[in-house]
Amino acid sequence: MRFDVITLFPELFAPFFTSGINRRAFESGLVEVKLWNPRDFADGNYRRVDDRPFGGGPGMVMMAEPLWRCLQALRADRNEADEARAPVVLFSPIGERLDHAGVSRWADSAGAVLVCGRYEGIDQRFIDACVDRQISLGDFVLSGGEVAAMALLDAVARLLPGVLGDEGSHQQDSFNPALDGLLDSPHHTRPEIWQGPAGPMAVPEVLLGGHHERIARYRREQSLALTARLRPDLLEQARAQGRIGAADDAFLRQSKKL
Repeated sequence: MRFDVITLFPELFAPFFTSGINRRAFESGLVEVKLWNPRDFADGNYRRVDDRPFGGGPGMVMMAEPLWRCLQALRADRNEADEARAPVVLFSPIGERLDHAGVSRWADSAGAVLVCGRYEGIDQRFIDACVDRQISLGDFVLSGGEVAAMALLDAVARLLPGVLGDEGSHQQDSFNPALDGLLDSPHHTRPEIWQGPAGPMAVPEVLLGGHHERIARYRREQSLALTARLRPDLLEQARAQGRIGAADDAFLRQSKKL
C-alpha cells in the first residue's frame, strides 16, 4: 500500500511517522508514504506556488501548474498502468465526510495520492482536471490538509494486521461492525478504587468478577446506553440493519424508565 502526499510542509510529517504504535506500519513499509513538495516544481528563484485570486478577495490561492508538475512526477515514480492509477484525493470542506466505513475501504485499497491544500484553497482548474475525490473530516476548516492526511493515514494504519499489539484491538473501537456500529463502552483499570476529586470512585463490580458473559452483557448495555444518549442516529442505523436484539431493546426500554 502506497500513499503519496503533496504538501508544502513535509516537515510536519516527520514526528508522525516515528511516534506512537502506528510507526510500525510506516517503518516496516506496510504503509509506504512518499512526500512531495510542489514548491520543488515551481518556477523562479522564489519557487512561487500561490498568487492572488482573480476577482479579488482575501488570501492567496495555490497555483495549478506547480501542482500539476508535481503530480506528473509522482505518477512517473509510481510507474502505474493507466487503468491502475491511484485516485487523487483532496482534503476539502466540501468533501464527503470520512467515517469508519470509508477508512476500512482505504485500508483495503492499494493507496492514493493525497493533496493537502493551503491558504484560501487550490485553483479550481486543477481540482476539475486532476482530483478524483474530496474528503472532509467534519464541518470545520483547518489551516491545511496535512492534519487531515495524517488522520487518514493513522486510521488506515491501525486497521492493518501486525500494527497494533493486539490484533483484536481495533475491532472494539467505536463505529466498528464488531460493535454493530455503536459507540464503545467505557474502560477502567487499576486501582480498583480511585481517590478522585469527588471522593472514592470504584470500578463497576461486574468487571471484577471474572464472569465473561456478564461482563460482555454489561459492556453491551453500556455501549447501547452511551450511543442512545450521544449518537441516537447510530442506534437507529444499527436497528435498521437488524443489529439490535430483543435483549438490547428490553434494556433500552428499561433505561428510559429510570
